[in-house]
Amino acid sequence: MTTGTDGHGRVSVARGYPLAAVRGLALALVSLPGAVVCFVAAVVSIGLIPIGVGLVTTPYVLRGVRAFADLRRVLAAEWGGVRIPRAYRPLPKDANPWGRTFGMLGDPATWRDLLWLPVDMTAGFVTALLTAALLFYPLEGLAVAAGLWRVLPDPWWYGFVPVSGQGTALAAGALALALLAAGHVGALRVLRAHFLLARAVLAPGGSELAERVRVLTETRRDAVDTSAAELRRIERDLHDGAQARLVAVGLDLGTVEALIERDPAQARELLARARQSSAEALTELRELVRGIHPPVLAERGLGDAVRALALRLPVATEVNVSLPGRADAPVESAAYFAVSEVLANAVKHSGADRIWVDVHREEGRLRITVTDNGRGGAAVGAGSGLAGVERRLGTFDGVLAVSSPAGGPTLVTMEIPCG
Repeated sequence: MTTGTDGHGRVSVARGYPLAAVRGLALALVSLPGAVVCFVAAVVSIGLIPIGVGLVTTPYVLRGVRAFADLRRVLAAEWGGVRIPRAYRPLPKDANPWGRTFGMLGDPATWRDLLWLPVDMTAGFVTALLTAALLFYPLEGLAVAAGLWRVLPDPWWYGFVPVSGQGTALAAGALALALLAAGHVGALRVLRAHFLLARAVLAPGGSELAERVRVLTETRRDAVDTSAAELRRIERDLHDGAQARLVAVGLDLGTVEALIERDPAQARELLARARQSSAEALTELRELVRGIHPPVLAERGLGDAVRALALRLPVATEVNVSLPGRADAPVESAAYFAVSEVLANAVKHSGADRIWVDVHREEGRLRITVTDNGRGGAAVGAGSGLAGVERRLGTFDGVLAVSSPAGGPTLVTMEIPCG
C-alpha cells in the first residue's frame, strides 16, 4: 500500500496506519467545507450569467474549483498513489469574459469537477472521516476501559456495548482492540478508496480515448509552434549576437592587415579588440547551446542537470534525486526545461526564501515535485508560465498539478511517462 511519505510513495504499515488516520482527518476537515463553498459559489455564479454578473465571476469561481480539484489530485498522488489525470481544455489568451465563461462551461472536465463536489462533500467526507475513526474511536474505547467510564453517564454506549461498570468497560476495551486490528488492516485501504472515488468522478470516462486524441492533437500543434518559435529565437540570437561579433572580428582583422606595416600600434589595438569580440562571441555561443540542450544534461543526466540548475538560483534550493537510470533524451530535456521554468517562476513571483525539488522515478513514470514557501497564488494560465510547462509536458502525455493556496506553500507536481 502506498502513501507517499518518503518521496516515493512507500511507508511501513506501522507508520501508515496512524499517518493515514491523521490524513483522513485532514481530508474530512477540508472536503466538507471546501466542497460546499465551491459548489455553492459555482451554482450561484452560473445562475447569475443571464443578468451579466456571472460572466465576470464564473471564470474566477471555476478557476477556484479547479484549484480545489488540483489539490486533491496532488494529495491523491502523494498520499494514496492514485493518479488522477488533469484534462482541462486551454482557453485563448485574448478571450473576452464571454469567451472565458462559455469556454470553461463547454469543457467536460468542468462538469466533472462540479459533479465531484457533491460526491466529495458526502461519500468523500464519509470515507475520509472513517479513515480517522479507525484510529481515534478505538483510542476512546481503550480510555473507557482504563477508567474513563467512571466519569461518563451511566450507561455509556461504546459501539454496541453499554458501559456501566468495570466488566462492561473491559468489554468495550476488547471491542476497541478489535477495531484497532481492523484499522491496522483497513485504514490505508479506506484512504485509498477515498482517492479512487475522486478519480472515478474526475477522470475522463467513456470518452477518454476521444479526449486523449484531442489533447494529443493540441499538444502536437503546440509542440510544432514551440519548435518554430525556438528556431526563430535561435536564428535571431545568432544573427544579432555571435554572427554580428564575428563579422566585426573579420572587419577588424582586415583593417589590421592594412595597418600592420604603417601603424603597428593601432594594429595591436585592433587585434586586442578582435580577440575580445571573439571571446564574447564564444561566450554567447556557449549560452545559446546551453539554452538548446545543456551539456551537463547530455553528459551526466537529469539529476545532475537539476542540481546544477539549483546552484545558479539566488534562493536556497534543496534537491533530492532518486533515479535508477536515465530516461530517453527527449523526456529528460522536457523535464529539465519544465523544472527550469517552474524554478524561474518561484524565484520571480513567489517571494520564497527556500525551494525543495524532488526527482524520482516509479512505475514507469518520472515524477518531479517543486515546493516553495512563498506567498502562493500560482495558477495554470495566470501568466506565470505554467501553461507553457503544461503544454510541454502534454507533448509527452505528461501531466501538471498545482497546489498554491493564498499564503503558500506552492506545490507543483509534474509527471512524464518514461517506460
